[in-house]
Amino acid sequence: MTRVIDTVHCDADAASSSLTGSALKGVRSVVAAPENEMKRWRRIFEANAKVVIDGEKYLDPDNFVNAIAPKSDSTKIGRAQFAILFRVADSSKRGLVSWDDFTVFETLLKRPDADYWIAFQYFDVDSSGTITFDEFKNVFLANVAPSAIPFDFDCDWVKLYLGRKNGTHVLGYNEFTQLMKGLQGERLRQAFKYLDKDQDGFIRPEEFKQIILEIAGHKLSDAVIERLPTLCTLTPSGRISYSEVVAFQNVIREMDMVERILREATAKSRDGRIDQSDFLNHSAAISRYALFTPMEASIIFHFAGRGSREKRLALLDFAQLLDPQWRAPHEVLEANEVSPKASLLQGVLKSAYGFVQGGIAGAFGATIVYPIDMGKMQNQRSTVVGQMLYKNSIDCAQKIFRNEGLMGFYRGLGPQLIGVAPEKAIKLTVNDLVRGRAMDPETGRIKLGWELIAGGAAGGCQVIFTNPLEIVKIRLQIQGEAAKLEGAVRTGAANIVRQLGVVGLYKGASACLLRDIPFSAIYFTAYSHLKRDVFHEGYNGKQLSFLETLGAAGIAGMPAAYLTTPADVVKTRLQVEARQGQTHYKGLTDAFIKINKEEGFKALFKGGPARILRSSPQFGFTLLTYEYLQKYPWQENKPEVKTALTTPKRDEMSRIRARNALKILLDVHGDFGRRAANFSHPLVKQAHPTTSSSKTA
Repeated sequence: MTRVIDTVHCDADAASSSLTGSALKGVRSVVAAPENEMKRWRRIFEANAKVVIDGEKYLDPDNFVNAIAPKSDSTKIGRAQFAILFRVADSSKRGLVSWDDFTVFETLLKRPDADYWIAFQYFDVDSSGTITFDEFKNVFLANVAPSAIPFDFDCDWVKLYLGRKNGTHVLGYNEFTQLMKGLQGERLRQAFKYLDKDQDGFIRPEEFKQIILEIAGHKLSDAVIERLPTLCTLTPSGRISYSEVVAFQNVIREMDMVERILREATAKSRDGRIDQSDFLNHSAAISRYALFTPMEASIIFHFAGRGSREKRLALLDFAQLLDPQWRAPHEVLEANEVSPKASLLQGVLKSAYGFVQGGIAGAFGATIVYPIDMGKMQNQRSTVVGQMLYKNSIDCAQKIFRNEGLMGFYRGLGPQLIGVAPEKAIKLTVNDLVRGRAMDPETGRIKLGWELIAGGAAGGCQVIFTNPLEIVKIRLQIQGEAAKLEGAVRTGAANIVRQLGVVGLYKGASACLLRDIPFSAIYFTAYSHLKRDVFHEGYNGKQLSFLETLGAAGIAGMPAAYLTTPADVVKTRLQVEARQGQTHYKGLTDAFIKINKEEGFKALFKGGPARILRSSPQFGFTLLTYEYLQKYPWQENKPEVKTALTTPKRDEMSRIRARNALKILLDVHGDFGRRAANFSHPLVKQAHPTTSSSKTA
């Protein structure tokens, strides 16, 4: 069984190296495991243990990989390579992992330094707590193919890391961690020297590719690997210098920092693109010392720009460098290709569903705020000369409730809900359509002018449905009070439509356009910038929460609603059927002049606060509903760069540490452990017949 008691290392201090203290520490570590954690380990073990010997279950190498490998991974590490870790878990070297072995291995993964600890145990063949020179050399050679670039184990660099114990060179744990961290650099130096036959400081492009594939191939996408030889184009010689090889290795080693700089720099850029100067400037601004040299920056932009170093690049251009699993867009399209008939049917269904989305979202938002809309409309109505109908919005609400009861706040809701579906569908669809056409496909950015045009076009198109809808709604809303005060007979929506006719339904359309075009232009632009600039949607893969989406949609409606209140007041006056004693308006200009002259400039903003209280939550809930409905069943897959930095950590920390331990071993050589993964211990071959008989029995 793998050591529960920590091993005493030659480089440990005396206070912490006592056998008793180490034993107690190891036992406490196991005993301290919470019960729910042990149950989870048991569930994983029972689900994967397929080998049964004398009634006891065991994990063979394949099932062990299923138990400990991360379910989702943004690297190129194959699941089969996780079998390397089987050797650490199989402390008895019998080719099987028992429940006790698995428990100790999972406990080991809880260590904050589990990645280096596992690597150390892999090299510590005799479980002595130290690694001798021969152990290090033999394990290295056993896991590297004979065709690999040779490594000189007698070099001064290795000797500098070795201590001495009883006349034997050994490595303690702490020394081993530092050796592994610097091993790649030494391998790079030795490989370059080995391939530079004439010692002129240059190697051929194919030789450079061979070096990188051996020490870092698992960290690069296939597209970058194919273009590795093109690094020679940075200099006129057509060959690659040692400085360029080291610079490329530094870029790979600091790829997480490269990604952070690229994401932050492109996010702050006005056009979502950066050049080499922007990269170096942002790098200098966020660090105490220079992180990257001009040569390293040139290499980054060389591979991202596919050899073109002059143009400004978007974050999407760097995807092939940042994401080891990156594939060219045409490869993704070919993999997801569907038949023309299926594609046409899917397009029709998607378009129809888009209209349903707008209808559901609009109806939901309208229902929530309809009582506020009723109060706003009544407060904006024309006054009888010398008489004020309502003092304010609160007085208006009180009189509606006194005259008509609670249902009075929802009078006219039916036609509103019937008309809101096509209205919202057109508004949201047109805005998305224009924005999609004007948007930079690589950066996802759209110029401010086009944002305003997209919103304005959406507002203009919706008037086709908005104007008839609102004139019917307004006349239904004022019937309640008229019936109460004047004894008038209430009529339905159908009678109002017949009375007005087609032309009458578009009375006040000019004012409606004057309101809806600027409203939508302001609203959709503000909503987009609030999501991106205030709540930082998309930054490092961030997705807005429920409250953040609702907040952005609600806040965007405030300036849009209040600034367009004058047009809304005029529209209401033109669409309300004027009674005796009320002012009559000939048109848009006449209404503006008379309202300003008779009631003052402030009258143009009557109902402004109520309009904010209505529009802000209405569009907040409408856009919130629309955003969530868009995710199902056809969620738009926007082009983005997904890496370990942005991918949600769905796996347990233990699985992540197991993967990181494997990365340390793969840094020795890209094929490290492949031969070990195919190795089968003799005991396993003997155990399987027992398994079959056990299951049969």
